[in-house]
This record gives sequence, structure tokens and C-alpha cells, in this order.
Amino acid sequence: MTKIKSFAPGFLHRPAPGHKLFELPPNESKLPAALAYSKRGKPGPKRTIALRGSEVFVAVGKQIRWGNLAHLKESWESKQSRGSRHLKQGPEGSFEVYDEEAASGHGHSATGSGDGYRIIKTPVSEDIRQLVMSPEHDFLAVLTSHTVHICILPDSSHLQADDETPFKPKFWTLGPTTHVTTRAPIAAAIWHPLGVNGSCLVTITEDAVVRLWELSVADRWSFDSPTLAIDLKRLADGTSLEQDFSASTSATNKGFSPDLFDMEVAAACFPGRGSGGWSAMTLWIAMVGGDVYALCPLLPSRWSPPPTLLPSLSVSIVECVAAMEDDDAEVSPEAKILAQQQLEWISDLDNQEPKLVDVPYADHPAEVYQRPSRPGIVPKLQGPFQLEASPDDEQDDEIELRDIYVIGAKISTAALMDEDEEFDVAEDEKGGLSLSIICLLSASGQVKTCLDTEGVQAKWLPPRSNRSKRVSASPATSTPGSLLTFQTFDTLKPAELTSDSWPTFSDDVTSRYSFYITHPAGITSVSLAPWISRLESEVESGTEAGAGFRIDLLLKGQGAEVERVYTQPSGQNALAAAVSLMDLDLGHLVLSATLHDPVALFFDMPEREMSPLRQETPLLLEQGEPNEAPVLCEPRPLFHPSQVLDRRSAVPDWHEHIKTGRRSTMLQQQVKLSVATLEVFTDGHRLVSAEVFELNNAVAELFRKCEALRSELQDQITKANDVKGRIDTISGNDSGDDEPVSDDMLVTDRLRMAKERQQDLAERVESIRKRLGRATSRELSDKEKAWGEEVRALGDSVLGSGGGKPASPSKAKPVWQRFDELQALREELLSEASQLEKKGGDGAGHDGTGSPARGIKIPMDLRKAKVAQVVSLLERETALVDAVKSRLERLSIG
Repeated sequence: MTKIKSFAPGFLHRPAPGHKLFELPPNESKLPAALAYSKRGKPGPKRTIALRGSEVFVAVGKQIRWGNLAHLKESWESKQSRGSRHLKQGPEGSFEVYDEEAASGHGHSATGSGDGYRIIKTPVSEDIRQLVMSPEHDFLAVLTSHTVHICILPDSSHLQADDETPFKPKFWTLGPTTHVTTRAPIAAAIWHPLGVNGSCLVTITEDAVVRLWELSVADRWSFDSPTLAIDLKRLADGTSLEQDFSASTSATNKGFSPDLFDMEVAAACFPGRGSGGWSAMTLWIAMVGGDVYALCPLLPSRWSPPPTLLPSLSVSIVECVAAMEDDDAEVSPEAKILAQQQLEWISDLDNQEPKLVDVPYADHPAEVYQRPSRPGIVPKLQGPFQLEASPDDEQDDEIELRDIYVIGAKISTAALMDEDEEFDVAEDEKGGLSLSIICLLSASGQVKTCLDTEGVQAKWLPPRSNRSKRVSASPATSTPGSLLTFQTFDTLKPAELTSDSWPTFSDDVTSRYSFYITHPAGITSVSLAPWISRLESEVESGTEAGAGFRIDLLLKGQGAEVERVYTQPSGQNALAAAVSLMDLDLGHLVLSATLHDPVALFFDMPEREMSPLRQETPLLLEQGEPNEAPVLCEPRPLFHPSQVLDRRSAVPDWHEHIKTGRRSTMLQQQVKLSVATLEVFTDGHRLVSAEVFELNNAVAELFRKCEALRSELQDQITKANDVKGRIDTISGNDSGDDEPVSDDMLVTDRLRMAKERQQDLAERVESIRKRLGRATSRELSDKEKAWGEEVRALGDSVLGSGGGKPASPSKAKPVWQRFDELQALREELLSEASQLEKKGGDGAGHDGTGSPARGIKIPMDLRKAKVAQVVSLLERETALVDAVKSRLERLSIG
């Protein structure tokens, strides 16, 4: 289940302006208890909160309060951050918000639109019981016990205008001669999911009359009379299509009928627009006595189906007719008539050319069809369905149903695969269960989860010409359908039951297979996702072998997840039906309210939309939980002191009544023992004792909450101290009993210790590396051995080997021998050159004996060239020898 983050948003509770959305009017907020609760009337569903995005409409008495939750939150947080708001004690000991900006004339009034709050005036004469928002959010149905008013909702910019006066939108009275106090009360009002732009409203009264209203602002007569009215009591006894099943217009005909008790409507609903098959056009009706009925197809005269609805129905109907023609002998006459009627109905739609109508905030226009007139516009009433309950549930024979919630079957994509046209089916509509789920809620808080295993289809009564065939048909074919009771669980304890309780269902925006149940004791969250995927796998397998055993294991396995997310304190007012909201600015919010205060529950935002066919999503969420910040204290509901403490005492009024009554003379004289004195004292004691008893209970509850708050505060301080100690241990601030040390010194010491430790580690690593280098005794490879031999041979050839021979025999002379020969040759050439110079330098070209020189004269240029050549060769050899020596030295060092 989703984790609760908070129970108490500051922008919805005192002293924030958002709290004014849920407060009673000033003239009713401090009435005595006897008067405050005298106007409850007959019990019924309390759906006084409606949503339009982040905008909320709250019905309080005869008024409707409007507020933008995102704007309320933003303005309150901004004012709190500026710190310009202070509490100032007001009259009667109460506290009010003092805004410096408002006091200086720069702010808005507490009742103005600057705070995101406004009052909407209504023409109702009784307290509002239900608010029903249209699918396109342009109409708001306002219901009292007997009347219905349609509010034409303006754009939010008109409501946010800088105007403090109450807003007066356009209201239309729905059925001014139909829904009146002299007629039956209204049990439910539902916007048809297939209405054109969400403008078709279906009303069901307690006397089992269903009316369809196709509303149009341009046609005022559309609010006066319904386009279709069906009396279910007549339809239940109908035998042919030609009969009249319309509701009686006479308000005086109130004769006795057994159907008045068996067919007293408790609630009704449509499955969602995204349901597959016939589900989207099926109206499910729950009776107070426990019976469940279905009307299919119930359509307005102009309706707009989803793109996938008609193709899937056409394929299934054609396949059914073809299968009956193959097995003509085994098909009953009633089944043949029904197949022909469905084929005639879908053929009428196929022959129509749909009209395109623009849809607000949609990429493509919607296709609008006319309701087929054949075989008939009034469908057959299917039911009452037999509830095939388990043996544990058979003792619940007498139950009083209060609400019904239906989850339609998923869209069958297999039937659309053969179509040439491509249809855009959302991912959440593809997954789910291929059966419809019907949830029934009783007055005791018991929920029955039933499965429509047979599947409700479109049915009509047979025509009058086929009446004889219907009578002669087999009795088995006319038996009512059945619903399989899959699971039963309780949401209320026996001590929490009250006589006037009316539990209700509410949608959950996170998943179509989860919902909320609002009852007098609190709010319960229910998720059917744990068994949806397992049941769908059994349905898709289609194997009969061992089916009973597997279904029994499935029933005994994990059921629905049921969790009480909010518990209402005992003795408090009834809760309004919870509404679920998911917004980027607000988060995941579930909102409800009492007569005086809101009830808000903030949940964690789901990372992605969970599909019931994907069971790995909770595991992924559990893996991400360790990354969340630790919670020092679990969130708890906000405590509201009892309204008895703020209620005005009735003693002053009683005292004034005595002053002006016939007992006024008793106040001017001494107390005497008489009957009149006894009556006065008895009345006063009765009044004072009742008020004192309520005050004692309220003060005792407040004292208990204060004691609990003190213990909770001590636990939070202990936990915070433990967390602080752990943080100090990690950061190094745990100095113990020593003298306090500054943060600068602590940081400096930690840096110094870290550097010393780093240097020590570096030295240890270096010593270990050297030890490992010395301890390594690895054998040389073949290449390394050959390279060593080559180096030694080169050394021997260059430097000589101490009288030895070169390591490798070679025809060429060693370098050192060549160097010696060059040295000898150089010395010899130098001596010869010196001798020649000496001879050439003697007188007149004679030799040393004084005789003329007989040698060959060498030209000076040639001699210089030869000498230069010899010198260059010697220099080359010298450079070569030096290079070889230096290389050998490097090799030996390495």
C-alpha cells in the first residue's frame, strides 16, 4: 500500500484561509447540539466535495465554497516564509491571523479571491448532499434530498477575479416538475460516460425510476423534461417491446405495491468510459434489500463511443451469429432472437455516418452516433442476479446495501487485431481483468467483491410477434444471471456501527483496481491488484482440467489489500466521501471533511502507474526505500478539539426565557419549596447537566491528547538525540566530557591527521613495493636470455674478453682489434707526415746530406686533402667507440 507522508497540511487548517472552505456559516457554527444536528433528515450519501484539477468545490449547508488548492498552498507558504504573519487574540478568546500586508492595505481580504477562496451562492432551499462533476468539468450537479440543480461552471479565471462578493453563476433547475419534494427522493445522479461532451445526466430516484437528461445550454427545455424515463418496476414485469415502461407523471398515485420494498434503490453507477465490450453502456443498480440489477444498453439519443468500442462489439456479435448458424440445432430460440436483435442493433450503427464534434482539450474530434431505434430504445432489466456466495457468507441473508462500485472489463485487443484500422489503446486500458468486478457495500461496512463470469450483454424484450416462442422456450434459458462472490471483508468493527451510517465508494486516481471506502469510523483503502493478474492468467488459460482446484487455491490465496488509512475519533461528525487528487504542485492527496474541519492525507507520489499485471513494481519500490530520508516520527492525524468547547451555551437563552415567561416573578423573590420551583430547578439541572457532561468529555479528551502529545514529544526528542549522537560520531564532534573545541580546530586537526595518515600509508606502500621487488625471483624468458647473450657478445667484441675469444665466431675482426690497428696506422702516418715535412723544409730542396732531394714532390693541396680524410676517419671511429662504450655502461647499470 502507499505510504502516508502527512495528515496535516498547514494551508487547510487554522489559521490559514483554506480552512474557511470547510467551516460552517457563522450563524450555524455555534448552535447548541440539539439544533446543530436536528437538520440531518433521512440518511443518505454525503458527497459534498468535487474536484476540477487542483480546484475544489465544497458544499457547506446551502453554500458552495470554491478554492484553488495549489494557490492556497503557495500563498500560505510564501506568507509563512516572509514571517509577516502573527497570531493576535480576538474576541471571545479566539485567535485570528494578523497579516501586516493586509493591515497596511497591500494585501487581500481573508474572504477575497487573493487567498484562493470564494463563496458560490446557490438557489437550493435545503442542505446540499451531493456534488457531481461532469466529465468535461463544465457542469456541476448540485443535489439535495429531492432536487437537482445544474451549475454552469465558469472558467477559473472568473472565480479568481479580484472580487470579494459571493459569486453567482448560472443555475438551471433540473426537472422543476419532476424532482420535487412531493416526489420520491433522489438516490443517485451520474453523468453518462458516453454522453456527447459529457452533457448527459442520469438520475435514479428511490422509487426505481431512471431518467436520462441530455443537457444543452442553448436549449432551456432540455432541463425541463428527460429524453428517456424508465420505470424499473414496470420493466421488471414487462413481456414485450411494445409495452409502455415510462414513469408515471401523476404525483398522487401512491398505491401499495410489493415492488416498493423489493426495488428501493440504494445506489447506481456506470463503469468507466475505458471499459471494453458492453460495460460502458451498462447501468448497475443496487437495491437496499440486496438485489442487483443491470440495464444494457442504456444510451442517450446522441452518444459518442470510444474509437475501439464499436469495432470490438461488431466483431464479437458477428462471431456469435456465425457460431449459432453452425450449431443451429443446439441453440435455443431465445438465444437466436437475442443474436438477431444485437445484429440488427449493430447494423443500424454501421449504416450511420457519424457526425464529428469538437472535443475540448482533445487532438481529434469525437464521432457522434444516433441511438438505434431497433430493436428498441428501452433495454431489458437483467436481474436480480443471484450471488453465488461461499459457505461462510451464507448467513448474511438480510443485508442493506448502501453503495455499488463497478470496474468494467478491459478492452479486448485480440478482437481488434483483425481490423485494418489502427486504434490507439492506452497502456492502462490494455492490462487488467477481462471480467467485470462488482463491489457491493452494505450498511455494516461489509464489502462483497463479485465477478460477472457470464458477462452482461445487451438484451431487449422480445417483440410481440415472438411472444409464443418465448413462452414455449425452455425454462432454463430464462433463469436470471449470477455473480460469483470472490471475496468478502469487513471495514467496520461492531462497536463502530451506527444506525444512520451510509458508507460510500470513491475512486483512486492511481489505479482503476483500487478505491477508497468512507464510513463513519474513517477512511479505508482497498486494492484488488494482488489477485487480478493471477485470476486473469486462469481466465486466459481456458483449461478445464483441475479448474476447480486452482480456483479454490486462488480463493484461499492472497486477497485484496485492505488498510485503514484514517480513523475518525469517536463521537465526531460523519465524513464526506473522500476524493483522490494527484497534482504536481500538491502531490498525491486524499481529501475529506467533517462539518467543521478538513481531513487531508498526503501519500507518496508513485514513480509510475502500477499495472495489476505487473507484480514486480512493489519490489522496485522496496528497493528504492533505503534511499529515502529516515523518519523520526510517524505521521498522525491532526487533532481537532471538540466543537462543544466553542459552542454557545443555552443557559443564557433559558434564563431570558424565564425572565419573559410566567415564572418571571420567581426571580424577584426568595426561593420557596413549591412545584413551580421544582420545575425550574429540574429544567435548569437537565440543561446544565447535559452541557457539563459534554464539556467534561471534551476536556477529558483534550487532556488525554495533551498527555499523549507529551509522551510522543519525549519519544521524538529521544530519537532526535540518538540521531544527533550518530551524526556527531560520524562528523567527529563527540568530545565527551572534555572541554568544548571550536569547529575550526576540529577541522584543522582532522585535516592534519588525514595528511599524516596519507603520508604513512604512502611510505608503507613504497616499502612493500621494494620488498616485493626484491623477493621476486622469476626465471628469465628465452628472449631475455638471448638478449643477454647478445649484450655479452657485443661487450666482448668491443672491449675484449681478457684474452678470451669472442662469444660468437665471426669473419669480421673485432672492433677493439680494428681500433688498435687504426691507432697504429695513425701513429705511423703521423710519423711519416712529420718526416716528409722535415725533409721538405731543408734548404734548396736538398736532403740532409746537402745534396739535392731526389724524392717525388707531392703537391700541397693533395697532401692536405689526404690528411683531412684520415682525420675524418679517425674521428668517425672515435665517435663509434664512444657510443658503444656509453651504451654498454647504460646496459650494465640497468
